[in-house]
Amino acid sequence: MWLELQIFGFRALWSPYFFMFCVVLGILFYLITGPYRHKFGGGDKPTVKQHLFIYIGLFLLYLVKGSPVDLLSHIMLTAHMTQMAVYLLVFPILIIKGIPLWIWEKVVYAPIIKPIIKVLTKPLISLLLFNGLFSLYHIPVVFDFSKSAPIWHFIIHSILLLSAFIVFMPLLLPFKEINTMTPLMKIGYIFANGVLITPACVLIIFANEPLYAAYMEGGAWLDALALCVPNDILSGISIPLSGPEVFSPLSTVLDQQLGGIIMKVLQEITYLTLLGRIFFNWFNSKSREIDPITVETN
Repeated sequence: MWLELQIFGFRALWSPYFFMFCVVLGILFYLITGPYRHKFGGGDKPTVKQHLFIYIGLFLLYLVKGSPVDLLSHIMLTAHMTQMAVYLLVFPILIIKGIPLWIWEKVVYAPIIKPIIKVLTKPLISLLLFNGLFSLYHIPVVFDFSKSAPIWHFIIHSILLLSAFIVFMPLLLPFKEINTMTPLMKIGYIFANGVLITPACVLIIFANEPLYAAYMEGGAWLDALALCVPNDILSGISIPLSGPEVFSPLSTVLDQQLGGIIMKVLQEITYLTLLGRIFFNWFNSKSREIDPITVETN
């Protein structure tokens, strides 16, 4: 398959402009939180762990949105679902954990943003917002529309990413306006997330016929492919591009079902990791508490 994908060219496979964008973000993070942090009213430098979170997050962002994985996401639904799991579940967690709290304070307490964040991060609202948008996105007519034009594709994916940040903020940020749940409530919150995302995955896994025109019809598929392949390259390809089966080793239905399974499995791994972290922190905090019972001696 790799040799076959070479026909789309270097720009489609490796997205050099997006690579530069990710590198610039990494440099800006280093400068704003390091040598020039005092000009931004900054506090302590990020820890080594925070640096790792940010740079691993940016690497994963490029991996799923700039490397050949992005091209494959327009050919195979399995690649698309892998991309979305990393983009919407892993990447936001790493960035939230990596950005120093003094930057989050400036964002969360900004006059215009503060009331919006306070409303959107209420547990019930953030749950319904993220999972509702995720399910809506995977309705076939919406999904195919999102792949019909670069601008709409960018807007829809940006809204999804924003909702992903919102759903994880009540779990990971310590601010009292946002972090209002007890550890037990957070466990229930994560469990509810896993339940609410399931219908979209079930729809894809148990469908007995192809759902998305972007992966089965020549015209719709070429429109989706044009999101990452330059038009001059796409129009100059000599071999007939009837559909993704030219490059995919799987049938359309099998690829679709496997994609749904991959999304569900990666989601479960991510949420179980969060559950483990919350439970471990809760257990440690309880173990450090001193039992106030006074022992009387005669």
